[in-house]
Formats: sequence, structure tokens, C-alpha cells
Amino acid sequence: GLFVTDYFTRTPRKLSPFRSFASIELFHFHIPEDTVIAVWNLITFKEQGGTFGDQCPDRSITVYFRSGAPSVINPLHTHFPRDTAVPGSFALTLTWTLPNRTTGVFNVTSPLPGDWFLAAHLPKDEGKISVKGLYEECQYLFQPQLIVQRLVNIAVLYPGHVTEQSMAPHNRSCLYKVFVPSYTSRVLVEVLRCRGAEGCPLWLRVRAKAPPLHNSTTLDCREHTPCQLAQDLPFWQHWYYVLVEKHPGVPGTVSFQVTVQLTDCSRPSLARPPFLPSSASMNMPHSFGSAGGLALGDSPPPTSPNDTKHPVPIPVTSHAGERCWPVRPTLRNELDTFSVHFYIFFGPNVSVPPDRPAVFVINLLPVLDSGGVLNLELRLNVSSLCGENVTVFGCLNHEVPLTSSDNTSVTCETESLAGFLLSVNATASLSRLRIPYPQTGSWYLSLRSLCATEHGFEPCTNVTAEVYLRAYLSPCINDCGIYGQCKLLRTNNYLYAACECKAGWNGWGCTDNSEAFSYGFQLLSTLLLCLSNVMFVPPVAIAVRSHYLLEAAVYIFTMFFSTFYHACDQPGIVVFCIMEYDVLQFCDFLGSLMSVWVTVIAMARLQPIVKQASVLYLLGAMLLSMALQMDRHGLWNLLGPSLFALGIMAVAWTARTIRRRHCYPPTWKRWAFYLCPGALIAAAAVLLYAFVETEENYFYIHSIWHLLIAGSVGFLLPPRAKPSRRLGPLPRRKGCGYQLCVNEQEELGLVDPAVASINSICTS
Repeated sequence: GLFVTDYFTRTPRKLSPFRSFASIELFHFHIPEDTVIAVWNLITFKEQGGTFGDQCPDRSITVYFRSGAPSVINPLHTHFPRDTAVPGSFALTLTWTLPNRTTGVFNVTSPLPGDWFLAAHLPKDEGKISVKGLYEECQYLFQPQLIVQRLVNIAVLYPGHVTEQSMAPHNRSCLYKVFVPSYTSRVLVEVLRCRGAEGCPLWLRVRAKAPPLHNSTTLDCREHTPCQLAQDLPFWQHWYYVLVEKHPGVPGTVSFQVTVQLTDCSRPSLARPPFLPSSASMNMPHSFGSAGGLALGDSPPPTSPNDTKHPVPIPVTSHAGERCWPVRPTLRNELDTFSVHFYIFFGPNVSVPPDRPAVFVINLLPVLDSGGVLNLELRLNVSSLCGENVTVFGCLNHEVPLTSSDNTSVTCETESLAGFLLSVNATASLSRLRIPYPQTGSWYLSLRSLCATEHGFEPCTNVTAEVYLRAYLSPCINDCGIYGQCKLLRTNNYLYAACECKAGWNGWGCTDNSEAFSYGFQLLSTLLLCLSNVMFVPPVAIAVRSHYLLEAAVYIFTMFFSTFYHACDQPGIVVFCIMEYDVLQFCDFLGSLMSVWVTVIAMARLQPIVKQASVLYLLGAMLLSMALQMDRHGLWNLLGPSLFALGIMAVAWTARTIRRRHCYPPTWKRWAFYLCPGALIAAAAVLLYAFVETEENYFYIHSIWHLLIAGSVGFLLPPRAKPSRRLGPLPRRKGCGYQLCVNEQEELGLVDPAVASINSICTS
């Protein structure tokens, strides 16, 4: 055949340590039909400070692959919520082969067409809280690339038609495909008139959606005559691929014919169901009466085989032959993103007759619906059982309904199909099923009622069970509970939702409490973070006593907003917010930086030097507000104002030292008992904040930070400035041979210089 190669790539993204699914990087690819091989080239490299991160440690990178929807991963081995089905996926761990770069290759032969999703993350770290910009962080970047090779012009088989083929000696196989429409109960592939050097040396392989593999359904035509391969309950609305492969070492040309037969269960001439009462045939509850004005015992008039109003049936395999049942559609009602309700006509109560199943279809849109959670709920109306021991079983299958007349065992799986089983009875009248990140397409729910006896399950007689059915799509499981937040995430044009847990809770729905914080621990951490701000009361008292009223107002502002910000910032249920979180955070950060600013400016004692020193206070407030609005967590938001204020203080102290020709502050007690201890306490607080604080010790390390910063302010705040003395008589300045007598009132600025006169000029 003729091959065409397609190439796809994605932009490199920075990987993060795994904490929840919200911290992974998701990549979306689309594999075209007729693809025979897909090769993912997984490129990973390190960066540090804009250059190659040769000194960065090697950290393993885990990549997950899944077709149809994102992978449901659980690297921390946490517990999933109850009634949650976990679809499988394939994981691959990349190791480093070079100091700053590594490449991994992942091949998939005959991949399923459609959407493919890759999820990548780093292993979980210790949760260290690093100050942004303090040092160059090691970044691990991941870039997947996809190369697909697909066949073009694959021969199409038409049902009921014979295709002749002659396989030359240098050819080993021939590939065909046939489209299977809806309501097909069986696909039969047959090889006819096979002639070769050694009989019929052919293998016949059949697979849905993609070309067959070595482990696909296979038949050896040498050992089976006629060479027929059947597929019961095939996937609807999909291509089936037929591979006719020659045995190795067979010489000469092999000629044969291929034909495909499809059993269509929607035609009454092929499988005609018995006429049933109209209300019962549509599985409507008794409370709605009969449809079309017919009583339950009435029968509709006979219809012709070509009548288009005949209900579309589905196949049911049984030993007695094939039978068909109607499929009831659902109405899709979109409320919001990943918030979709599926309503049943004449529902939500559904009648399940004893002699046939009730089947419903739920259609999930491609790409749009695969990022949420499919929820299904069954509730049995016990009063409708009439005292019988009835159990209603439900099978949820993807792309084809599965109902079986085998009453000895209840299963939702076959050799080629896998489904989910639900059951309700008089003892357990409620059953739920949650499927995170479901595959898109048609989901079929088949309900049937059976009675439990000593010999197993048997069909019930004259008992029609009534079931409340609810199906809906939600962003997260139970909205992540009270200890989680449901986040709507986006990767390129694909949306998906995931839970981000807090207060030590984990799991897909934040329901795993193995590491959860107790209520007492949450209350203790909240009280420590809030009450540690009371340490600002002594600096406020010192500032008021020293007549630093502006500084005292700033300290009160900081104490107030820091207290209520930490009361609102708690991850658990001990939370109290007096304002919006963003407002509290901004005021807390602004108060902290302004406290540092006004303290250092007060230490500079600029009033005698700069008569309008209050300009610096106002300028600092405006600049700090601007910086916080740009980036609240940046390192230079703290260091920039602090270093600038320290520079002003150093200039002021140096000027005083030069003018007085004595070190300033002049007393050693001021240095020994105030400045040095205050500086050491402030330095210890900064070191704890920058290098020791982690997510686990945050509540007490940050409380110590509050205590140390407030304590350092009490030490560093200068004493009250002494009142300026009244200027006395100025010393007489002597000139060359003369003693200049200067008017003292003019020197003090008490008289008009224009009318001032010199008292006397004295001769030396």
C-alpha cells in the first residue's frame, strides 16, 4: 500500500511536582484513521537561569498515555471515592541519558484513531515554599512530538459483495475495511475459493477501529473450512478492518475471495419482535398511563415491515436466536461547562418489564465532554415489587448495548466488550456509578429485572419494577467536597476539570483522609498564625510613647490585616473572612512592607536634614502599592524598598558622623542593647522565611516570623527625639584686626534684615 507520514509537535512546557491532577501537564493529539504506526518522541531538557541546567539534579518524569480521554492517574496511591470506576492507561518513566537532555520513544502499532492524551509530571517533592527570585530555579521542560504513518486507498468491502484478490509471491498480506452501521448484531467475514500451493495458507484477522494486530481475533484458514470469522455485537458506527495474511514461506501466488455479511437487527424482516402494548414497549412508568390513549392491555394495530415508525431495536444474543429491543434516547440539557443533564422522555421513572430489558442511550460529544465526570444513579421504587425478591441489573457499555438472556450469571463483559455493572434491590435500593474522564460517543444502559431463587436468578413473572434513573455530567466528583476546590483547566483548546485538595486531604475527589488535618490541628494553626500578630502591640506602644504616631498607625494596620488575612487563608474549615481574599492579601502584604519602610526611615532621623521627610512616607506607600500590584510574591518587592530605605538611613547616619566627627548613634548602649539585637532578630526572621518554611511547617514557622519581625521593630525603633533648645547668643566672629558685632535678632530671624543695623564695630 501507499503510506503517508504526518508530523505533529507541541510547545515545550514546564513540568511541576505531582500534587493533584491540577498540577500535571496535559497534551492533546489527534491520530487520523488508517494509521498503522504512531511514534511519540518525548524530549525532556533542563534549564536554569535561561541556560542549560547541567547542575540540576536528575528527576524522573512519568508520562501517561490514553486514547479517547485524559488518563485517570493515581501516582500517590490514594483512595478513590466510592462507586468510582477507574479506566486504565499506560505509563512510561523517562530516565536521563545526558546531563541536561533526554529523549524517549514510545511506539504504538495500529493505534486507535481519534483523540489521544499525554499527561506528564515530576515526582512529588517535600513541599518547600521558595521565595520567587531568590535563586535560579531548576526547570524541567517536556515536549512531545508525534509521527504517524497511515495507509491510503485501503480497499473497502461492501456487505453482500464478493471481492476477488490475487496475492503475489512478494506480498504477505492484504488489508480491507468495512463500515458497520448502527443496529448491527453480527459481522461475518468469509474467505472463499482460496487456492494456493499448499491449500489455503492464509490467516484471517479482524479488528475494530484500527488495522489488526498479532493478538486480534484470528482464524487459520488451513484448519477451518469454510474459513469464516464472526464478530458478535460489533461496535456501531465504526470501521472494521480485515487482514488476510499469508503464511510465511509459502511460494507462489495465492488467490481468494473475501465477502462480508452484516446482520441488521433494525429490519423487522430479519428479526421481528412480538407486538407489545405501546406503553410497555417504551418502558414508561405506570404513573404516566399508556401512550397514545391505549390501555396497558390494549395492542396497537399491526404495522407493515416498511413502516418507518417502528421502534429501532437492538440485538440480544441468546441460544434461541436473536431478539431486538427498542432504544430510548435521552434529551441533552447543557447548563454550564461540564454541567449537562440527560433527561429521559416520560422519565425519570422507568418501568423495567420482567420479560425484556429497557435500554437507553447517552451521547457524549467528542472532546467537549471527556474532561468531566459521567454520573449515573439508580434508585429502586420498592413499593413496585409487590413483595417479590426482585433485583434490577444495569449494564453500561460504550458504543454498543449489551443485554443477555442468560439468567444464570449476570455480567456486563464479553470477549470484546467491557462494561460497568449496577444493581438495586429491596435491601440496597440505591446504586451509583461515577466515571471520571469518560470516553466520548454513545453509552448504552441496559436494565433488566430478575428474581432471586435457590437456583440463581430467574425471570420474574408479572412484576414490573420501577426505577428512578438519573444521568448527568459534572466537572468534579461531588464538587471536590468541603476540603477541595474544583478547578477548570485548559490546555490549548481543550478544557478539563480536576480537584485541588487542601488540609491534608487527597484523592481524586478529596475524600482520602489518611493524611488529613484534624479539627484541633486546624484550629491550632489558625490561632497561631492570627494571635502571633499580637506581638505588634509592644511596638505600637513604643511608637506612641516616642511620638511616632505615623509608624504606630502603620503597625496597627499591619497587625489588623495580617490577623484576618491568615484567618481567611486557612485550607480547612476553620476559616473566617471579613473581606474578599484578594483585598486581605493585598493589605497584608502592603502593611508588612510599609512597616519595614517606616521603621528604617524613622531610624534615619531625617527631620533635621529634610524638613519634608513625610514625602518619603507617601512616596514609599505609592511605590509599594504599584510593586505589589505587579507581583506580590517577588523577591524584590521585599528587598527593593528595604535596601532603598537602608541606603537612605546609611547616608543620613554617615552625614551625622562626618559633621559631628563621632560615630552615630553615639552611645555604645544603643548599639549593644538595641541595634545589634534588633538586626539579628530581623536577619533570623528573613532566613526562616526564605530557607526553612515549607508547606508542612508553615503554620508555626510563619508564626515565628510574625513574632521575630514584630520584636525586631521594638528594638530598632529609635527613642523619642529630644526637643530642640532655644538658640543663644552667637559667638563673636573676629575679622582681621576687627571684632564684627552681628545683630543677634537678625541671626535668629526675628527682625527685618532691611532695617537691621550693626550695633558696633570694635577695634581690636
